[in-house]
Amino acid sequence: MPEETIRLVIVDDHAMVRRGLATFLKASPNLELVGEAGNGAEALRLCDQVRPHVVLMDLMMPEMSGVETIEALLKEHPDIKVIALTSFKEEPLIRAALRAGATSYLLKNVSADKLAAAIHATHSGLPILSPELTDVLTSNERDYFSELTQREREVLTYMVEGMSNEEIAQELVLSASTVKNHVSSILAKLEVNSRAKAANLAIKHNLVNTI
Repeated sequence: MPEETIRLVIVDDHAMVRRGLATFLKASPNLELVGEAGNGAEALRLCDQVRPHVVLMDLMMPEMSGVETIEALLKEHPDIKVIALTSFKEEPLIRAALRAGATSYLLKNVSADKLAAAIHATHSGLPILSPELTDVLTSNERDYFSELTQREREVLTYMVEGMSNEEIAQELVLSASTVKNHVSSILAKLEVNSRAKAANLAIKHNLVNTI
């Protein structure tokens, strides 16, 4: 069967950056550029119209930041995957983008081949992080989840596997209401507002490999 064509939107306030990315994307097989936006508000309107599979999102934009745009976009279209594509590698910004729901985080110096591979991986739900950023995140990785109890870590592991509260309750021999309380506590401690975002953070920070 032919590979699915991935519909893409570029969001960046610099026209030259959009032009360079557009040239690359138009020449790449199985990637289709369906729109460009120069700011967050424009991006939200555009995505409502063209419904892309993946959005390449700049983070430093005037008026509405990339992080704010990601949050607003995924609230309306949770099925869209977002790649934060930026020149900045400061830890707070990386974490903010991931908490907002970005699946992947890449620096703008990424090669064309690696960007194409990252787009395909992100479309499949696989988080991709620029290698230069791994040390930035893992240096405080344990502290980031230090407030979770052992039981909450166990619950989070099953959340990553996509289990419902009822299924987790059966696995851990707990009541569904107890599991619900654990899930609420996990979301609060990780400062996210959905199970999907909590699971994404656990994967990105390798927490599920350390339990």
